Amino acid sequence: MNSKIRLEGWGIPALFMLCRLILLITMPLEGLRGYGDFVHFFRLAQLGWPFLDYWVEFPPVFPFISTILFRLASGREHVYDYSLVFLLSLIQTLELALFIRLVKKLKWQDSATWRVWIYFAVLLVLPFGWWYFDAIAVLGLLLGLFWFFENKDIPGALAISFGILTKLFPVLALPAFWRYWSMKKAIINIAIIFGCVGFVYLLLWRINPEYSVASLKSQAMKGSWETIWALVDGNFNTGNFGPEYQRRDPESGLVPTANPSRLPAWLTIIPFLAMGGWLFWRAKINQPLEVINFVGLTFCIFFLWSPGWSPQWVLYLIPLILLGLPEKEAWLFVIVMVLINLLEWPVFLSRGFVWGLWITILVRTGLFLLLGYQFYVNFRVKKFQIS
Repeated sequence: MNSKIRLEGWGIPALFMLCRLILLITMPLEGLRGYGDFVHFFRLAQLGWPFLDYWVEFPPVFPFISTILFRLASGREHVYDYSLVFLLSLIQTLELALFIRLVKKLKWQDSATWRVWIYFAVLLVLPFGWWYFDAIAVLGLLLGLFWFFENKDIPGALAISFGILTKLFPVLALPAFWRYWSMKKAIINIAIIFGCVGFVYLLLWRINPEYSVASLKSQAMKGSWETIWALVDGNFNTGNFGPEYQRRDPESGLVPTANPSRLPAWLTIIPFLAMGGWLFWRAKINQPLEVINFVGLTFCIFFLWSPGWSPQWVLYLIPLILLGLPEKEAWLFVIVMVLINLLEWPVFLSRGFVWGLWITILVRTGLFLLLGYQFYVNFRVKKFQIS
């Protein structure tokens, strides 16, 4: 039986959901919560409506979903927790279904089944998918990629908008699509995306400008964390803010929470903008696989520049690696990326071993360099044409 037949239908996503339900039923609540942010999300939901009753460090989609779950659970924490895990499991099931369709779209005939089962296994066992809510933004990214490849521009633009309103990372797919589309198509689709995002934030600002401004500015107040820049700044902390009750004070969102940067932001961004600009200007992108590789390269450049890193962000890279790279390189990068981020959190930081950041940050930075180079070599030599 060939890989095309085995990947038809919803059999594999249904099996994933069954496995996750078994996990959900059999694992004690404390095990499901693990080292994630369930308690933090629940306490925020107790404060009322995000952006309206308090400021929040996240874009609006998840905080509103969380508040709705809290109210449906009538404020019962265990019901909220199980509901959130169930919702995130459904979302990851949809991710797997989209991944299967993208694999077939990219015509990885000889290794399609292998790629799908690797993604299945990683989604199933990696707890970042239900400890945090990044899976929602990953769904927006994959859904946008799929619909754009199917020439369904408006649904694709809405999916990317949804992803950006969950976490900002799906915006990193836009440079690749700008080079993939015609100029007219690129202007229209990107205008739709930023128009949707801008409309939501403008609406929230009109309702409560203080909390909306504090929410937007709070990320810039976090300083650096868990990156090479954090080592330079002497910040050996995670990217968390203080107690939840402070969110009712909009001024608390404007207070720096870490050591200031020793290198000006304009200085660190220059080489990365120059590199990204050169690649953007020279790359000719004509096929979906080329889009995937350029998106992966864009993510690597961004993460090398970013002052912060959270281990769950590896969820954005895993599907891009498995969709874009040759088989041997793909499984090797996925395994090492997963292991080094699990070593950082929860193994080191949850136990107070901040010295471990010197190991994990340096190794991960090296991995970003190697992965970015691999994406670049893959499109330059095999798929992309940079003249």
